Amino acid sequence: MNQYLDISQEVAEALAENKPVVALESTIISHGMPYPQNVETALKVEQVIRDNGAVPATIAIIGGKLKAGLTKAEIEHLGKTGSAVTKVSRRDLPIIVAKGMDGATTVATTMIIASLAGIKVFATGGVGGVHRGAETTMDISADLEELAMTPVMVICAGAKSILDLGLTLEYLETKGVPVIGYGTDELPAFYTRKSGFGVDYQLNTPKELAEAFLVKQAVGLKGGMLVTNPIPEEYSMDSEVINKAIDEAIAESKRQGIHGKDTTPFLLAKVKEITGGDSLDSNIQLVFNNARLAAQTAAELCKIK
Repeated sequence: MNQYLDISQEVAEALAENKPVVALESTIISHGMPYPQNVETALKVEQVIRDNGAVPATIAIIGGKLKAGLTKAEIEHLGKTGSAVTKVSRRDLPIIVAKGMDGATTVATTMIIASLAGIKVFATGGVGGVHRGAETTMDISADLEELAMTPVMVICAGAKSILDLGLTLEYLETKGVPVIGYGTDELPAFYTRKSGFGVDYQLNTPKELAEAFLVKQAVGLKGGMLVTNPIPEEYSMDSEVINKAIDEAIAESKRQGIHGKDTTPFLLAKVKEITGGDSLDSNIQLVFNNARLAAQTAAELCKIK
């Protein structure tokens, strides 16, 4: 066992007994929404996973330990501390662990820790991608590189529409990462169900997702799989409203000189402000939706094994 890895007893027992486990990230707790809503949402997401027959494994770095499965107290700590907790991607991980610090894990780092623990399915809100203007800034999320390297299925509501979705898809194609639409042939754009961009393949059941992922592993193809699950219709936002808000947020970020890993939290907070909180409500609902699908898919993986 990795000396830096700490798997909770519940998660370890589930993995040993071939029971379904779903990884969850912690950046959404510390940087995604305000306290106490962040803690309430994190605990509700865990409950959604339990209600669908799987064990939740919220992932973070606590006191320099890579944690797969947090206690309620640890989730509360991350929520209360908020953005003062370091946002940790692949490059940050060794430093944060060596210094014995706390860290909230991005999609990339959650994938790394999940893989170390033996967890194959991860539910999140949206993945990072190629930022608008990346042809000059080279601002490309480490999430995409992690998808190319780490064997974890990531279930999300598509790439955040603050990104350049076309370039994000091109990047994933180059890296050999299959982009699956769950029940759709179009890439969902986080807050909305449609983007105008097609996915690689449409699959329609958790069993199909599990079978495709197992084949990828069995034939020795490295990396993960990206499953894009559209936000439920009743929570989908009007595309014109959300795109206008995003354009305003991007313009403001440029005026303030926001860049790097501060970009996404700034843009999401600004979009929330512009939309009067509607975007946050949508964000919460799409995470619940992804958690349900992840639990069902993890259960199918266990059956096939």
